[in-house]
Amino acid sequence: MLEASERPIVYIVSDSIGDTAEFVVKAVASQFDSGNVDLRRVPFVENKEQIKEIFREAAGCNAIIAYTLVVPELRKTMEQESLNYSICTADILGSLMGAFSRVTCRQPNFEAGSLRQLDEAYFRRVAAVEFAVKHDDGKDPRGFTRAEVVLVGISRTSKTPLSMYLAHQGVMVANLPLVPEVEVPEELYWIPSEKIIGLVINSEQLREIRKARLKALGLDEDADYVNVERIEEELTYARRIMKKLGCTIYDVSDKAVEEVANNIIQLLKGGR
Repeated sequence: MLEASERPIVYIVSDSIGDTAEFVVKAVASQFDSGNVDLRRVPFVENKEQIKEIFREAAGCNAIIAYTLVVPELRKTMEQESLNYSICTADILGSLMGAFSRVTCRQPNFEAGSLRQLDEAYFRRVAAVEFAVKHDDGKDPRGFTRAEVVLVGISRTSKTPLSMYLAHQGVMVANLPLVPEVEVPEELYWIPSEKIIGLVINSEQLREIRKARLKALGLDEDADYVNVERIEEELTYARRIMKKLGCTIYDVSDKAVEEVANNIIQLLKGGR
């Protein structure tokens, strides 16, 4: 085992967070004395002077500088300072970017933090899906205030499929079934009307959807659930609530989930 004074110091220099470089450094270091090195991360490097300061600090130490820099000027400065100070450096992205350029005959975008931006989008989608599941079908109305959109409508108006589709686009969605015999939670009135989307559907089409649902469950198709008068009553009630809320009303009759979801996304981006 190396003494603390003998351990190599690895500076992890990045124009983003530096996660990529640190992961690679740890993977390599694990092959040498169980990764017994001192790591010093220097993230968000934006100018040449920051790089020069890192070399001044590393001079005289048992140091390696591992870097993930995509801006050409910063990469050139790193290469020049490495020669000036005779400090070992490792360009973690350079050789692979060069290989991609040769194979694709294209130049990289030279955008710092691109991978982190992709990661953020991924984790946002994961969080949105978890939120949609937690707040599906009126569960925990307290979450309405944190949702980007709340879908309301009677049973079988595609609230849950829409919620999940929107969640996979990174939208935080909650939904609430409207039932004449069940009072609307007060939390629904706490949020701006533009965050609420009311879903309605043609009564005959809804009846067929509900009949198919009952059949799939092996239940009686003559239930009140598929009664035309009952469906009309539910739709009338839902429209009354939607009008009271002042929300946008969207007719989902004969429309695919993807079409409705994309229209809702446009509403969220650009207003009604």
